[in-house]
Amino acid sequence: MDRIFNFSAGPANLPLAVLEQAREELLSWQGRGLSVMEDSHRGRQFIELAEQSERDLRELLGISDEYAVLFMQGGATLQFAMIPMTLAREGQGVDYLITGHWGRKASSEAAKLRPLRVVADGEALQYRSVPARGEWALGGDAAYFHYTANETLHGLEIDPPPDVDHAPLVCDMSSTLLSRPIPVDRFGLIYACAQKNLGPAGVTVVIVRRDLLERVPEDTPLAFNYRRIAAAGSMLNTPATFSWYVASLVFRWVAGQGGVAGMAERNRRKAMRVYDYIDGSDFYANHVAPEWRSWMNVPFTLADPELNGAFLEDSEAQGLYGLKGHRAVGGMRASIYNAMPEEGVEALVGFMEEFERKA
Repeated sequence: MDRIFNFSAGPANLPLAVLEQAREELLSWQGRGLSVMEDSHRGRQFIELAEQSERDLRELLGISDEYAVLFMQGGATLQFAMIPMTLAREGQGVDYLITGHWGRKASSEAAKLRPLRVVADGEALQYRSVPARGEWALGGDAAYFHYTANETLHGLEIDPPPDVDHAPLVCDMSSTLLSRPIPVDRFGLIYACAQKNLGPAGVTVVIVRRDLLERVPEDTPLAFNYRRIAAAGSMLNTPATFSWYVASLVFRWVAGQGGVAGMAERNRRKAMRVYDYIDGSDFYANHVAPEWRSWMNVPFTLADPELNGAFLEDSEAQGLYGLKGHRAVGGMRASIYNAMPEEGVEALVGFMEEFERKA
């Protein structure tokens, strides 16, 4: 069966080499006559996999021993609540920079648990830009400062991280982790659900500075207790073993692609190829301010919205899947995460060019 080019925002495409290895090992992992899905997470083989995957991720991102690395479940949505619940005292305020849909969802969950200060909200800018730094309402009493590195709906990305020193920096990197080098030591906590660049849905990576673990109240339930999860090697309960296994294969694949530096160069080329074509066309448009454009998600509109249906139908017929924009913003969106090959981007641009010519 021929593979299509999958531009879905998530769950997203996985590297073909990873899928092929998972298929090869599905029935007999390590030649032992059982699948990794059937093996005990307490067994020597899976514990070795878990420990090696953590070492691989630490090496890829330059994560020092000052940080714990956790492999959790519950996606970013669990982290939206878990972070304010455990890193801020009851009654202590938390700062949120809102630059799109996911930042708003994270702040809405935090507001249920702790006093919320919206540092700035780009809604008036239609989330096409980030409010100017001089407009931010910063204070010195926050437990942490939260932002979303990449807004997948809007195609807006913040890189490098904001220069904030009044509180630990907390970041949702669900759609950017492993896409480029990051200065981990500037953060208090980073979290990322897997189904963009890290692996399949089911595992969430949390990188948390160890001193922040001491903030977790003693009476915090186990499932929400970073300190206890870290002490248990992310195995307080049965982890998502298959998702963790596939993520471990992805880590090795990224290392083989030149690491995160190699991924960054390729991701930059892919994004610029699409943006350059859009900017040179009167038929397509991207409305995000150039300095905030995402490498991971490229939203675009057609000059005539009546052609949207034909664009989607024709693109799928050409093996280009998942280009429909989110219902909240409409239009089209090409998600070009790590596993999207440059051939897929060339196929997309070629199709866009031909569709424009025929329209």
